[in-house]
Amino acid sequence: QVQLVESGGGLVQTGGSLRLSCAVSGGTFSGYAIGWVRQAPGKEREFVAGIGWSDGNAGYADSVKGRFTISRPYAKNTVYLQMNSLKPEDTAIYYCTADPRGRVRATTTPYWGQGTQVTVSS
Repeated sequence: QVQLVESGGGLVQTGGSLRLSCAVSGGTFSGYAIGWVRQAPGKEREFVAGIGWSDGNAGYADSVKGRFTISRPYAKNTVYLQMNSLKPEDTAIYYCTADPRGRVRATTTPYWGQGTQVTVSS
């Protein structure tokens, strides 16, 4: 059973940084894409960033490009989302997702973590 466990959320001021972690377990992930999707209160879920497990191909939403970086260090079963220059509009619950079809920009996937809250104060 695929398990995704997020950590690293919290409260930060505008312009600050956070690093989210997603520990991935319970399967063989060759061909998968691991991503981050966020949802703010009253808003639809939004793709943030994703990375191919095997090839490291990454994709970003325009709203975070240049500020966020997704990575998976070699041979580690953890995906990181480094978030810099945070803005109040980045406030949301961030979910780690796993797509067995390898879609880097997927927002509808069968596997989700429990989510971690990110709050950016102005």
